[in-house]
Amino acid sequence: MLPPAAGTAYGLRMALAPDEIERYARHLVLAEVGGPGQARLKAARVLVIGAGGLGAPLIQYLAAAGIGTIGIVDDDVVALSNLQRQVIHGTPDLGRPKVESAADAVARLNPHVAVSPHPARITPDNAVDLIRGYDLVADGSDNFATRYAVSDACFHAGRPLVTAALGRFDGTLTTIRAHETGPDGNPNPTYRCLFPNPPPPGSVPACAEAGVLGALAGVMGSLMAMEVIRAVADFGEPLVGRLLMVDARAMRFETLHYAWDPDNPLSGSGTSAE
Repeated sequence: MLPPAAGTAYGLRMALAPDEIERYARHLVLAEVGGPGQARLKAARVLVIGAGGLGAPLIQYLAAAGIGTIGIVDDDVVALSNLQRQVIHGTPDLGRPKVESAADAVARLNPHVAVSPHPARITPDNAVDLIRGYDLVADGSDNFATRYAVSDACFHAGRPLVTAALGRFDGTLTTIRAHETGPDGNPNPTYRCLFPNPPPPGSVPACAEAGVLGALAGVMGSLMAMEVIRAVADFGEPLVGRLLMVDARAMRFETLHYAWDPDNPLSGSGTSAE
């Protein structure tokens, strides 16, 4: 469950400093956000998996929006080939851990945001412990092993997950709330309902081999931030059961609907009780 709003003007004054009220003025005049929504954003703890192509714009917009605490998980260092798309880092950051470079960028952008760096690779062994300290998880990792580890852990920890992926000229985005029940009375779909099994090893080339359009990472990371902000501030319709697909070559956006699979290994009918 995401943090409750401060529901009165007095609560807003208590929650936001005077300079924050000016900083977030364009949010505060939005009826869908306003004081209560901005207070939710300030109270929220969001864990970002990956400070790379998707994580870079995602972290920047979450910080600009006033997310109170941003956790960043990444075990990599900044390389020159990253800078074509990983815009939170700069040339002076070459060789630095990405979590440190990203934390410095957040501090420059918004000193009201706390950053918790986690310079580690997320695995099935540590995922649940990392995730439990946050209200929502946003996964911008670049491999299926991490995506499955994160999505499984979010289910077991009862946390919403915003997850995206990049191809050469295409991207996808969805929200997983598999720990909750949908309007039809069935459980919401899990990540494994959408992608039951990872592709065979070697069938999906890595970014270094296939390439990726740099600005596409900015588009998809910004869409991730939008989905996180909407979930925390509690407005709009989340992408639960919907996969947003972006084709940058045709500038086409399409939506694929998917549903709970009763045979999925997390919440399906054959799942053994823990």
